[in-house]
Amino acid sequence: MDNQSVTTSHPTLAQGPLAPGHLGELTQIIPFEMVDDALNTTRSMQTRTRDLPSRVVVYLLLAAGLFTELGYRQIWARLTSGLCGLPVARPSSSALAQARRRVGPAPLQALFTLLAGPSPGATRWKGMLICALDGTTLSVPDSAANLAAYPRQSGSHGGSGYPLMRLLTVMACGTRTILAATFGPISTGETTYAPRLFGCLRPGMLLLADRNFAAQDLFTQITDTGAGLLIRCKDNRALPQVGRLPDGSWLTARGRLTLRVIEAEILVRLNGKTRIGRYRLLTTLTDHRAFPAVEIVTLYHQRWEIETAYLELKSTILGGRVLRARTPDGISQEVYALLTTYQILRLAMAEATASGKLSADRAGFTVALHAARDQVVHAAGVIAGASIDLVGNIGRAVLADLLPPRRCRVSPRVVKRAISKHRAKGDIDRTNHRAEITVIVLTAAGLTTDPKP
Repeated sequence: MDNQSVTTSHPTLAQGPLAPGHLGELTQIIPFEMVDDALNTTRSMQTRTRDLPSRVVVYLLLAAGLFTELGYRQIWARLTSGLCGLPVARPSSSALAQARRRVGPAPLQALFTLLAGPSPGATRWKGMLICALDGTTLSVPDSAANLAAYPRQSGSHGGSGYPLMRLLTVMACGTRTILAATFGPISTGETTYAPRLFGCLRPGMLLLADRNFAAQDLFTQITDTGAGLLIRCKDNRALPQVGRLPDGSWLTARGRLTLRVIEAEILVRLNGKTRIGRYRLLTTLTDHRAFPAVEIVTLYHQRWEIETAYLELKSTILGGRVLRARTPDGISQEVYALLTTYQILRLAMAEATASGKLSADRAGFTVALHAARDQVVHAAGVIAGASIDLVGNIGRAVLADLLPPRRCRVSPRVVKRAISKHRAKGDIDRTNHRAEITVIVLTAAGLTTDPKP
């Protein structure tokens, strides 16, 4: 997985009923041959030529991941708006719905699996690819079919208005490309879904995760893949000490594993005030000389990259909207299409920053999304000739509007959109503030400090 790369081609516009099947410049990352192979592999290719060939339907579903606020007929209009002078079908909403059901979710799952993986620019630390594991939830339409597969969430807040789906991914930090994903009803917990993702882990990777995944059986399954782990656990968790290291960290035994425990205080100085938080981290990186404790505590902050990626999926792409499909198969199809579209956007962004030898987190996701939409509307990058352009218009848009270098900032972790307006929080300062952060590794004999301004 670590050495996986995506081969790009530069297709010209298809002819006849296949002409609307494109994704603008992103077709170079997900070309016709790749889509056809996924359809043939999953036996989803049409047996006769139709006004809506299966390849075209797949691109329609992927385009829906760029235009989530539009209905499928409006998305079709954007796929065909750049095909000046070419005869194209004008399908009804019913015809588009039948075509989506005919194709099913399998080809979209196959495409996502093919494209999943890290890209150049992913964060590496001491030669290891840094990845993060976490979950989130998505709302699905409130239909009888969906309710049979995706229940609502109950709770003291009154419960969720819509049925909820739980999504888990492993992402490469830096580029935030997805290595693996799984999803299902919210009634199943994250720790139950997590082992489905461990097939993407390899030696040379370091997996970061939060306290929810600090379970001994998960530790064993992760380390059996050859990957390292760095996981936070509860401060009051009983951990037998089997050895102490000179930097203040110590060793504990968990089953057949020996793990290193690093306890630290995080001092955040802001506007003359100091707040103190406490971390207890478990890691397989037991060599204190090669992997200093302060550096490991600082590295753990990379886990927040996956939280930002979920914000891009749920807020930037979906705009906080509920998914479209009203059946479980339709939901699976839609989610795999959404993840595939997100992935190819991220691959295009990574290509751009790598070409400029820039940090991947300088690329603006919103910039790339809107540039990709423009390319779809104009069918750009598909009609273009055979000239090779690795960066393309999307990449140039990203490079022309880079985000500033990452700053040391803090932001309150609060519910920004309450499930119930009657339980919403009061006035809270939600501004991101510049801060000075100091990591203090707790020891038996004293303190080892390292300021991180």
